[in-house]
Amino acid sequence: MNRYTALIALVAAERLAELAVARRNRAWARRHGGIEHGARHYPLIAAAHVGLLGGALLEARKTRFVPSLGWPMLALTASAQALRWWCIASLGKRWNTRVIVVPGMPLVDRGPYRRLRHPNYVAVVAEGAALPLVHTAWRTALLFTAANLWLLRTRVRTENEALGYGICSTRTPGTAS
Repeated sequence: MNRYTALIALVAAERLAELAVARRNRAWARRHGGIEHGARHYPLIAAAHVGLLGGALLEARKTRFVPSLGWPMLALTASAQALRWWCIASLGKRWNTRVIVVPGMPLVDRGPYRRLRHPNYVAVVAEGAALPLVHTAWRTALLFTAANLWLLRTRVRTENEALGYGICSTRTPGTAS
């Protein structure tokens, strides 16, 4: 197994760990009256992420590692993972890969949520562009980024509505993003 394949395998393992955390948190949320929003778009998001990993692997077979691009993109990929897990830790049981809101719970305003409404999506966008570019898979980076931005437009709108954010909302940032 080459190093890039190992990196993709590590990211895939990280995704499986996320799904285990999400499954546990989803059960907790449901026990506490959690309501899921936007379930229809969730399979598309999951498919896009599988496509990111698969596409990067396939395209990397025809490209070469360019150190001046690859090393910075690897650093960005690692930073995105760190931000994602900071979001997960900050939201605790309320973090999920789905939009699930437990009625009556205040918004989270700690960690990266002190400054950003949707920091987890910042991590997703950064990783989606950077991970393929570690091995110069620019087609995968472009395709995933375009698909992801289209999906995130729906996802963020759904999440904002579920949390009661209005256009002029003064609510404190923080949510299960």
